[in-house]
Amino acid sequence: MRQLTEADRDAIRIAQEPNFRRWLEQITATGGCAHPIHLSGSTTTLDGATGEILRRYDTRNEPGERLLVRCRNRRATVCPACSRLHAGDTFHLVRSGLLGGKDVPATVRDRPRLFITLTAPSFGPVHRAGDVCRPRRTGGFCEHGRPLGCGAYHSTDAPLVGKPLCADCYDYSTHVLWHAHASKLWDRFAIDVRRRLASAAGLVQSHFARHARLSFARVAEYQKRAAVHVHAVVRLDGPNGPLDEPPAWGTAEMLIDAVRASAGRALVRTPYSAAVGELELRWGAQVDARALRDESDGPDDDAVAAYVAKYVTKGASETGAGLDHPISSWDDIESAPVSEHVRALIHTCWRLGALPEYVHLRLQAWAHTLGYRGHVLTKSRAYSTTYAALRAERAHHMGHAEVPGAVTDRSWRYVGSGHTSGAALIAAGVAEDLAESRRVGAEAEQEGEWC
Repeated sequence: MRQLTEADRDAIRIAQEPNFRRWLEQITATGGCAHPIHLSGSTTTLDGATGEILRRYDTRNEPGERLLVRCRNRRATVCPACSRLHAGDTFHLVRSGLLGGKDVPATVRDRPRLFITLTAPSFGPVHRAGDVCRPRRTGGFCEHGRPLGCGAYHSTDAPLVGKPLCADCYDYSTHVLWHAHASKLWDRFAIDVRRRLASAAGLVQSHFARHARLSFARVAEYQKRAAVHVHAVVRLDGPNGPLDEPPAWGTAEMLIDAVRASAGRALVRTPYSAAVGELELRWGAQVDARALRDESDGPDDDAVAAYVAKYVTKGASETGAGLDHPISSWDDIESAPVSEHVRALIHTCWRLGALPEYVHLRLQAWAHTLGYRGHVLTKSRAYSTTYAALRAERAHHMGHAEVPGAVTDRSWRYVGSGHTSGAALIAAGVAEDLAESRRVGAEAEQEGEWC
């Protein structure tokens, strides 16, 4: 026993407990969650008319007198089990808006639909992968004595890719403030798309909502240079959303033209600061807008949904653009396991966040995401279903639905979270077994062997 690790000894101790089987059932029910929430309490379900007790659950009969529930963290670097579940929900959320299902009519697949990408502008030259990084015939040096070009060939995973040629020339302040206003810039962009569609159709801009509705789901992704760019599925509906057909004048080509024009017009101005000045923030020059079709000449709908689902589970540390947890002090920044480029961005968030003109942006609170304050995935109200609806459907499927006409009395309190080292080892094994079971099942279903 002395030769075993602490985690192995703890796992053996847990396995010898008399209530180990029930504890393992709880771990399995959470999918092998890496950081489960521990709750203590009870739930009593009564008949609304007679007051008869229909069902009662109390954690006093559970191991440790507590119930383990999922942490629901979307980041694969934090909890692989919960992030896998979140990715599945995201896939169905996006897919139902493309092909129907989940109370969305199948007719949406025949409407004008685009997959668009909007990028951040340049904040200074950075090293690139692929061909020659930054070819420059005349050579030359910047005012800080560093080369203005780079003649090397970098692989995609080279540490230099995405890093500035000169950190002193790089505009870190604008980079951070662009992140802080990115969600507002998207709102301005969406408003302008509606206005341009109305103008193209010969409508008064304020009357657009009477004829059509713009529905979307968008996901934010960090590039190698630690700048966010946005992928979005955009769909044109009738005035009541997916239940209404769009007007006859609404075409994919008109929608593409409006998206491209609005990407160049959208503008957000920052408050004036003596340290930075007043900035005009726009989207980058690289804009991609492609029609989604069932035929082979457009991106595949399932592939788009899978692409979006893949990126919502990526943590900041996995993409090399920030941290997965908030920062509370300057010392945290100095000790953070990030590149010097990302550290400089976090420093800039901390410094600008202390200025009174930027307090409302909460840059220090969002320094770990480099100032970006938006959700990883957002959608318009009418695009498709919601995460809450998907979770309720899963609960119903597992037999946890509410009883009609019943009254439920709940009394719960938080008593802890996480695992001991041995419990974490067992939970990781459960998560791997469940993942392997799903993989084998999916392969068998594709091969027609599932029954």
